[in-house]
Amino acid sequence: MQRLIKRLIYIGIIPLLMTGVIDAQKPVKFVQKQSEQKVDVMVDGKFFTSYMYPGNIDKPVLYPLQTASGVLVTRGFPLKNRPNERTDHPHHIGLWFNYGDVNGLDFWNNSYAIKEAEKSKYGSIRHRQIVKTEDDKGKLTIAADWVNQKGNVLLKEQTSFLFSGDERHRVVDRITTLTAQKDKVSMKDNKEGVLGIRVSRELEIPADKPEIFTDAQGNPTPVAVLNNEGVTGNFLTSEGKMGNEVWGTRGKWCLMYGKKNSEDVSIAIIDHPSNPGYPTYWHARGYGLFAANPLGQEALSGGKEKLNFALEPGKSVTFRYRIVITNGYTPSGKDINKLADAFTTASNVAKKQ
Repeated sequence: MQRLIKRLIYIGIIPLLMTGVIDAQKPVKFVQKQSEQKVDVMVDGKFFTSYMYPGNIDKPVLYPLQTASGVLVTRGFPLKNRPNERTDHPHHIGLWFNYGDVNGLDFWNNSYAIKEAEKSKYGSIRHRQIVKTEDDKGKLTIAADWVNQKGNVLLKEQTSFLFSGDERHRVVDRITTLTAQKDKVSMKDNKEGVLGIRVSRELEIPADKPEIFTDAQGNPTPVAVLNNEGVTGNFLTSEGKMGNEVWGTRGKWCLMYGKKNSEDVSIAIIDHPSNPGYPTYWHARGYGLFAANPLGQEALSGGKEKLNFALEPGKSVTFRYRIVITNGYTPSGKDINKLADAFTTASNVAKKQ
């Protein structure tokens, strides 16, 4: 019994149950589909998401993501267009992890839309292997390489995804370790990073005017005004910031919430105290981009702070995030604080084992 309890603590289930927010854990199963370059994640026999690594996108992603009740919370474009959704920023796919300046290369904005003559300015994350799937732990471990256009490896990545859920929640813990290879790796302050989700139209914040957003390369992207019918989204951070005021502020967590298919749905991203730059800055936009960026401090603080994170050859850094997708109600700040505390407890126990 003690061995079982230790294992449940290790994978984060007992701390989640103790919060009173998550109910009985449902079984997780992984279905590998090598010919389709993906691994489907099933929770209680129902599809939750896929870890996808096709060669035609420049990073692995979790796509799509949906609630326990089957409501899609991520945008379809560019992999599958849906009516009334935006078709801007083709590099925004599902849930991803990358950065806008790694030794001067832009990993964040890379996509099929970049002209061949400009490709040398961009980097790609190439899936290397499925290291292990562990249904009993809900754990998927993968390896990937951060490469330039010549295929030279700047960073080696190992990521573990811990999936869990109950009748109203789906949870992803992402633990990513990056290791610098032959050369020092500089991750200069840049607003484009690090953990991002692009949400479905219903979860955007209603907008009444068009806007133009410029990436770190100076490329403008217009974001048009669309019909706001059924668009109900909002942001809330641990520091009480709401709506479009969230962008460029710090917080231990941020919640994006609204209604879709007449149901309350939400996505929370929870930062971890061991992460560089904790508590993270939020690169969160009303048009549906929801990202935690601990590294872009100068860009996001308006020059008040600076980080310019770097790794010497052979050195590593680990980033930990918890993503909680909820349906049927909107979690309170107190609920998310409990989930954040449980995340810290589970991670501390895992590091000691």
